[in-house]
Amino acid sequence: MDYYELLFEQMKSGVKLGFFESFYYKFYSAFIINDRWLQYIEGVATTLLVTAMALVLGVVLGLIVALVRTAHDQQRPGRRNIILGVVNLICKVYTTVIRGTPMMVQLLIMGMVVFASSRNFTAVGALTLGINSGAYVSEIIRSGLMSIDAGQMEAGRSLGMDYFTTMRFIIIPQAIKNILPALGNEFIILLKDTSLITVIGGKELLYAAQGVMNRTYEAMFPLMGTACIYLALVMLFTALLGKLERRLRQSDLR
Repeated sequence: MDYYELLFEQMKSGVKLGFFESFYYKFYSAFIINDRWLQYIEGVATTLLVTAMALVLGVVLGLIVALVRTAHDQQRPGRRNIILGVVNLICKVYTTVIRGTPMMVQLLIMGMVVFASSRNFTAVGALTLGINSGAYVSEIIRSGLMSIDAGQMEAGRSLGMDYFTTMRFIIIPQAIKNILPALGNEFIILLKDTSLITVIGGKELLYAAQGVMNRTYEAMFPLMGTACIYLALVMLFTALLGKLERRLRQSDLR
């Protein structure tokens, strides 16, 4: 009989464990027995996958919305495009609705109303996070595009470039350096928000922790372990983003 089994027998017989014995027993139950640590690893893998999927969708949506809204705002007086105006209105409604409603409500609507017949809750959660992130990313990108001097656009047009070519080769490369810190912050928020998809059955890190809690009837170690894992991931990605920002600043000085 190993030490864990001995402590388990003592608890069954009504013996009160000491602090260190109780600590060991709860820690072993939460992470070691039956290779439960593998559940956390699988949860981390799903969390990173959902974050990556949502980030790609959010950046694509955000870029499209930002370009539409910027193009609309930069139209010359008296030369308004009606179609662009309608698309811009749709984009404004999208950003207003998404930014004005809680993420939890959006997840519940997507999981229990829009995709009520779907059993792939993790994919539904990733889709919802991507749509939500796109609204915030669009405002970040739009602010970066609008921060570039209008003369840069006029210079590109004077060289014979069309609007989107000027955006691609002149405006956007400069805007990326301005918005990178804000985009990095949005990525960190998105990583932490993946924990919310548990409410619709998404099988990420917190879902794994809840599974352990349901078996051990002990919440502290699974939840504290989950918090530490999220903290480690955030610190890792923050360090990587900081390194990327430093490299971009060094390239500006050359």
